[in-house]
Amino acid sequence: MNLKLLVFCIGFLFCLSAFSQNDTLVLTNGDRIVGELKKMDRGVLIIKTPYSSSDLKVKWKKVRSLSSVESFLVITTDGQRYKVVGFDTDADNGTLVLNGDAVNINDIVFVKPVKDDFKSRLNATMAFGFNLSKASNLSQLTLDGTLGYTSDYCSIGTTFNAVRSNQDNVEEIQRTQGELSFNYFLKNDNFLIFQSEYLSNSEQKLKMRLTNKLGFGTYFIHSNQMFLAGALGIAYNVEDYTDTVDDNRNSGEAFAALEVNLFDLNDLSLISGVTIYPSLTEKKRVRTDFKIDLKYDLPLDLFVKLGFNYNYDSKPVEGASYDDYIFRTTVGWEL
Repeated sequence: MNLKLLVFCIGFLFCLSAFSQNDTLVLTNGDRIVGELKKMDRGVLIIKTPYSSSDLKVKWKKVRSLSSVESFLVITTDGQRYKVVGFDTDADNGTLVLNGDAVNINDIVFVKPVKDDFKSRLNATMAFGFNLSKASNLSQLTLDGTLGYTSDYCSIGTTFNAVRSNQDNVEEIQRTQGELSFNYFLKNDNFLIFQSEYLSNSEQKLKMRLTNKLGFGTYFIHSNQMFLAGALGIAYNVEDYTDTVDDNRNSGEAFAALEVNLFDLNDLSLISGVTIYPSLTEKKRVRTDFKIDLKYDLPLDLFVKLGFNYNYDSKPVEGASYDDYIFRTTVGWEL
């Protein structure tokens, strides 16, 4: 009996010790939540608790104070990046002391635990859609995915979407788009960017377009309601076409990009961006890429997404269309 009691006490003290190391969250209404802080991004804090089977999501503007002894990467509205070991909010004036700097809690836009394992720094989504119609035996498959990795001062990301459409007595319609990007973050919310973009579509007779870009960007707005960023730079464009006499075109371009990310919309979020490419080597040629994605979050990390992509070329090859666009409806899951 004494042995059982001793084992129980040791187990209880162990659980109590583990529990005491959990993060503590206090809301503006005085409610206290104890658990494991998983991430705060885009105005939403995610915390894992022992009394709920699913993670809790709390709006950051509803948080009055937060304390932890773990290591975190913290980013503020002015682009400063802090790697801290433990922090505690002063509830009276709403500030966190980060490596000696007093930062208002409302000026924090990103918080994530810093761990040594590779998986904790990853983010990913995968989505698909399928349409089938008896008329003309029409079938359409849409695939959409992203994969990203964030370190203390840089990020790497990839995106991919593809559409295949088949119909009786009609040639297959295809469109494939991919992107690999590398961002290195500087002070004052500035960043360097390198991107490699791939596009193939049958509407513009484009077998392959590979665009490599190097530029400088900045955040005009970086808050818990929205991001607004712009970038300028140069690009080198390699194109290969189908059914043309001149089956390839290589050109130098400048580019100007603008992207907005709205996420203070409850379970909705919207990302939209436009990039203009005036050619430096082909007279009067201008290309434009536009995208918009509207995502609605579902339980269990599922989501529904509506997307639209548009490409324009003022000087397409002979017999090809000036533009190409596609609407996408997908259901997916995110890490």
